[in-house]
Amino acid sequence: MLRQFELIEKVRSYDPTADEALLNRAYVYAMRAHGAQKRASGDPYFAHPIEVAGILTDYRLDTETIVTALLHDVIEDTETTREDIERLFGAEVAELVEGVTKLSKLELSEAHLRQAENLRKFILAISKDVRVLLVKLADRLHNMRTLHFIKQAAKRERIARETLDIYGPLARSIGVHRICEELEELAFAHLNPVARDAIMRRLAVLRSEQGGAVSTVSQEMSTRLEAAGITARVYGREKHAFSIWRKLQRKSIGFSQLSDIYAFRVIVDSEEDCYRALGVIHRAWPSVPERFKDYISTPKRNNYRSLHTTVVGYKGMRIEMQIRTDAMDLVAEEGVAAHWRYKNKSYGFDAEHQKAAGGRDPLVNLRHLVQVLEHGGDAEELVEHAKLEMYLDQVFVFTPKGKLVSLPRGAMPLDFAYGLHTDIGDTTVGAKINGELKPLRTALANGDVVEVIRGGKPAVPLDWRSLTVTGRARSAIRRHLRQTEREEFIRLGRATLDQTFDAAGKSRKDVSLRPALERFAAATEEDLFEAVGRGRATPSQVLAIVFPGLKPAEREAATARRHVRDAKHARLYVRGGGLTPGVTLHFAECCSPVPGDRIVGILAKDGPGVTVHTIDCEKLVDYEDREDLWRDLQWTPEAERNAIARARLTATIRNAPGVLGQVCTVIGEAGGNIVGLRMNHRQSDFFDVLIDVDVNDARHLTHISAALRANPSVEEVERTKG
Repeated sequence: MLRQFELIEKVRSYDPTADEALLNRAYVYAMRAHGAQKRASGDPYFAHPIEVAGILTDYRLDTETIVTALLHDVIEDTETTREDIERLFGAEVAELVEGVTKLSKLELSEAHLRQAENLRKFILAISKDVRVLLVKLADRLHNMRTLHFIKQAAKRERIARETLDIYGPLARSIGVHRICEELEELAFAHLNPVARDAIMRRLAVLRSEQGGAVSTVSQEMSTRLEAAGITARVYGREKHAFSIWRKLQRKSIGFSQLSDIYAFRVIVDSEEDCYRALGVIHRAWPSVPERFKDYISTPKRNNYRSLHTTVVGYKGMRIEMQIRTDAMDLVAEEGVAAHWRYKNKSYGFDAEHQKAAGGRDPLVNLRHLVQVLEHGGDAEELVEHAKLEMYLDQVFVFTPKGKLVSLPRGAMPLDFAYGLHTDIGDTTVGAKINGELKPLRTALANGDVVEVIRGGKPAVPLDWRSLTVTGRARSAIRRHLRQTEREEFIRLGRATLDQTFDAAGKSRKDVSLRPALERFAAATEEDLFEAVGRGRATPSQVLAIVFPGLKPAEREAATARRHVRDAKHARLYVRGGGLTPGVTLHFAECCSPVPGDRIVGILAKDGPGVTVHTIDCEKLVDYEDREDLWRDLQWTPEAERNAIARARLTATIRNAPGVLGQVCTVIGEAGGNIVGLRMNHRQSDFFDVLIDVDVNDARHLTHISAALRANPSVEEVERTKG
């Protein structure tokens, strides 16, 4: 633990004008306020805020931020009030401490709703002052470093999951790469230790085989750059386990196919030298097509600037290069924290330096989330949009006049339209991409020029939600649809409740729902049906309230997951435009949709049926010129909670004793249920096995695939459709 004088010295080392008296008062106040409180490790509680303050001194933050770190838990965990903080330390510190304070006293029924509501209020706080977020990230980092002291496994898992889903992306969104990377590694170690250990073992083998490659490549690169008259520092590093795990999931490849385990950084003196160094590298080694990215001319939204390229170098190795200046490297590692500096006899955030380093508002994507909040919607949707806004890669497109617009990868023309202005999105009727009229479901690519075609009046069809990915677009569409979709949710909720009651051997018509109305604060039965249809209440909760003495066997039968292909229940799991009463649903065998996949429906030409396909199904090519047959569909909350679906994986595995058993064990441990196995193309070294497995949703299937790829005996895994 940092002693008082050590903390003061660290702050004064970068800010000679720091208010030493204020820091001393805050240090002593935190120790006295927390008193004899203990952490799970047995250490005094006040050691935690002191360590959080120490983390922030590494980023050279101002006195008020360090004081906030020392006091960030006193409002929640002691008798101290906001008024006390303001009286003793000033209004600025009081506002920051209040913004950081955990909102654990929210009395919500579900833990995930509490997390979402915390995020809602937290985003509003950090959109006003980024220091709130920096303190919160340091707080979470120290908590993750000591997470192993918590005895309850469920609590450790909840904290680690929240870190990976929320705080890691938040750190990345403002460019604090070092904190982001450590948070992800610590969370990964708790959430998936088996996969992490497997990756670490594979890295150890690679290290022994290619250990000399890093120094060889660094030396050769330095020599070539020096010969060209470019002063540069070159160093290589091994990628972290979680970064590799994400790539295994995202690219659906095996570990042996990963070509860029090592990344090399080239630090030069000027922006001009970045491009000169790129020329030297590309003349020395052949570049890999489509692996060049220029984040200097088009920085990321968190102000990240660098040149990225991949070349084929030493012994045929693919070598990933990042070329940048010292200033760019500082922003890449520390993000918004890189812009605190001493200027004009005062210390604080230097907006001019930030503008010179990249020029973008570091909170721009969080401000998009504030717009989502303003349009309403429930807290769970906010969590979904927050992950998307903060986590996904970007695509850069242009207006016809040349204005650059950055969107998440996978964005479509409606996202572009709503990104320009809500009124433009509301009146969109079509779009031209690079001068050619394209469907609104077209995914935008880097460099596209997008022209929005507008109509006279706002017209937002029900199926537009499947044509957007950004929270801003979806929240605007949701605002229009909120009134019109109530009847559909009432119908869905009523049908879901009837199904659950029937499965338990009960009838809804023979009992009063008043206890459930009171429990969920619903004025009428229709309000309760709507809450169930929207996923705010579950059918099993209603059943347990109405029948408190339900037998275990009846409860189990009512809550069992049902297959989406069951024709009797299919309408409970899919909703969207064109599904009028009497229309039957069928799930296409060619692509085997599972909950979580983006889906569309094709209306049968000779009957009242709709066939559900995944959006990337090859069969959809046959209907490209028949827009009248297309129906935009979505999965219902009921599908995400209570459905199972069948998917097929093709795995290429080593031909060795016990390997097939290992594969089955991995799938079982990941929660998959194998319903079919078939071996193909058996050879002396490898063979293919087709695995039919029942999964909860697409994310569950991706998790199973990634777990298989982390197994040393599995060469390749991919989802097979058809």
